[in-house]
Amino acid sequence: MADITRRLGWRHLRGAPTAHIRHHRGGKLLHDGPGLSFWYRALTAALSEVPVDDRELAMTFHARTSDFQDVAVQATVTYRISDPALAATRLDFSVDPDTGAWRGTPLEQLGTLLTETAQQHALDVLSRTSLSAALVDGVTAVRERIAAGLAGEPRLPATGIEVVAVRVVALRPEPEVERALRTPAREQIQQEADRATYERRAVAVERERAIAENELASQIELARREEQLVEQRGTNARREAEESAAADAVRAEAEAARTVRLAEAEAARSVRLARAEAEGAREVGAARAQAQAAWLRVHAEVDVATLHALTGTRLAENLPRIDSVTVSPDVLTGLLARLGTREQA
Repeated sequence: MADITRRLGWRHLRGAPTAHIRHHRGGKLLHDGPGLSFWYRALTAALSEVPVDDRELAMTFHARTSDFQDVAVQATVTYRISDPALAATRLDFSVDPDTGAWRGTPLEQLGTLLTETAQQHALDVLSRTSLSAALVDGVTAVRERIAAGLAGEPRLPATGIEVVAVRVVALRPEPEVERALRTPAREQIQQEADRATYERRAVAVERERAIAENELASQIELARREEQLVEQRGTNARREAEESAAADAVRAEAEAARTVRLAEAEAARSVRLARAEAEGAREVGAARAQAQAAWLRVHAEVDVATLHALTGTRLAENLPRIDSVTVSPDVLTGLLARLGTREQA
């Protein structure tokens, strides 16, 4: 919408670069172009403002397929007014000189024209297409048909309208039909998910079995190695016992030999000692015999009184030492009685 300023009965219009302004006064065209700015009198001026920028027109309409199923078509048409002068003569783009607002609804008229034209071509192509085909390839077919139909529509160039692009956003069936169509796909997806789950479980079971087999093989190998270890330990123990027995036998043999040698040496020493003792005893006996013989020879030549004296002397030498003598009254009485008897005699 143009920006209009009031000044003492005059009006000043300042247009946008995307708005084509046409100013007539008295049937004459005074200003014509986009982005204009000028003064005018409201009572004598006839103004029109035609937008020349690209505009998006969203449309939604229903169609029926060849198998009598309703579908909703969502599309967007991009257009622009390529000939503002022609559009201003075919549609009412006049604006109020005081406010700058459109007097009519030209853009709504353009929207209705484009929507009805696009809907006509979309219905034509969908009416010969089944629902399944429409849902698979309908978007492309509908877009191409709408674009071709709008390009071939003679009223649009005659109005100064140029279609820039056509986009079909979606083709959607009714909610019940859509749910029914989704069911097989969902079932298939669920089956695939279940199959993947079963395969994953099977793989997990197979891996667990492989792990169990590996553990069993490891245990068997460990038991076999333990058996080898026990066998080797037994062999080592037997070898150690044999070596120990051999060493004990060698030590016993050496000890026996040493004992025999010691016994032989002791026997030889005992024999030598016995011989020496016998020789000594023989020599002592001979010496004693000689001494006894000499003593007998000496005593044979001595008289009997001398022998008695010598005998008393030897007897006194062999008597034990008497430190004290205790005389009891009985002994003393006996000795005195004997002494009195000797005196009387």
